[in-house]
Amino acid sequence: MPRNAQFQPDREPLQNHPSLELQRSQVTGPLHFLNPTRARYRPAPASTPSEHDAADQPVKPETKVTTQPAYTEHLWRSRDNRKGRHALRVDYQVAEQNAGNTLPPPTSSLRPVLQGILRMATCVPYWDVSYLVAVTFTLGSAIWIINAFFAWQPLVEPSTEFAGESLVGGGVTGFIGATVFEIGSVLLLLEAVNANQTGCFGWALETELTKVNGEVSHTVTAEAKPINDECQHHHANKRNLVGAGKLEARRRSFSVEGYSTVSTDGRSFRWVPSVSELRKHYLRELGFLASLIQFFAASIFWIAGLTGLPGIIDHMSQGLTDGIYWVPQIVGGVGFIISGLLFTIETQKKWYQPAFHILGWHIGAWNFIGGIGFTLCGALGPASSVSGVEYQATLATFWGSWAFMIGSTIQWYESLSKYPVEKKRMVVADPKNGN
Repeated sequence: MPRNAQFQPDREPLQNHPSLELQRSQVTGPLHFLNPTRARYRPAPASTPSEHDAADQPVKPETKVTTQPAYTEHLWRSRDNRKGRHALRVDYQVAEQNAGNTLPPPTSSLRPVLQGILRMATCVPYWDVSYLVAVTFTLGSAIWIINAFFAWQPLVEPSTEFAGESLVGGGVTGFIGATVFEIGSVLLLLEAVNANQTGCFGWALETELTKVNGEVSHTVTAEAKPINDECQHHHANKRNLVGAGKLEARRRSFSVEGYSTVSTDGRSFRWVPSVSELRKHYLRELGFLASLIQFFAASIFWIAGLTGLPGIIDHMSQGLTDGIYWVPQIVGGVGFIISGLLFTIETQKKWYQPAFHILGWHIGAWNFIGGIGFTLCGALGPASSVSGVEYQATLATFWGSWAFMIGSTIQWYESLSKYPVEKKRMVVADPKNGN
């Protein structure tokens, strides 16, 4: 059986949720040699008393037995798990046949989308690393847009140029933007190594079967509501960045098992995974690989930000400029392309099948486009003494920065949408496609 079709025994999510049953035929991932990136859970069959047992019990006017509704499914996705999101899929056609349902609407409908946009303006969960990742990259993208204006605007409207616009304005904003991207990449990598491996359902789902005069009435009253207090993801803990624990007393360990901070309530924050974990799990985890490549790309790209500062770049020869300014932009840009592509593939059922309905897919796609823009700028840079080439190089930074801004803004929205609800789509049954 390929690696993407089964969880490793110690890595299967939601093992401690007896109310959920893993549909093993739905465990899958886009690349057969890497870990699964998606799975589907259905409510476990509820145990109900037999007729013989019921006859031995005194008849009560009304008895309620609580089980989970059969028309809801939990969608486990590796990206959602990293981001602290709890995806629920609802078959509304079946649910509408039962009276008294209290089910949330699909989060892709107008009202939840507007509420999500409002949350972006009113909610600041600074303790949530996923939120910090999104906001950091949004800030970095905004700085790069300003940088592109400093470099591109004088070529479009020479009359608007002021002293030091390209050298000082462009150099300083480029360094700040590269530094912010580096910080965001570090947070992204920490998020990846601290993903909740046990999984977290995050929803309270109930169906009440009412027994009146000794006979069961099949009127179903279903309810689905988030239970944030019981969430095991990092965002539920407001005292630590990546959910290291609610108590302040901690112990630290640094050994071959990696470096981690462990709280007295059992939660831990891992700074460095062990060599064994890297080899057996993380290097087979698509999201971790994308985050790692993003980190290396941002680190290399930061060299270009440093050497682009005034006082450095204007004192270098053309050959030195090409080697330590333009080449790091090319290498870093290629890394951004690969990282964005891997983040996109992670959300897909198959490596070639786009997942337009998933926010993470659009985030990866826009970052992929942004990486192309930054790479083009670096590739055209050595020939920038030609006016037309310089124009295209600075323009590539401009539209590449806007692509990163769009992707980061969507990621900001995603980081605040912890309980996405999807409407079950009617498709042709395929036991391996995850539908």
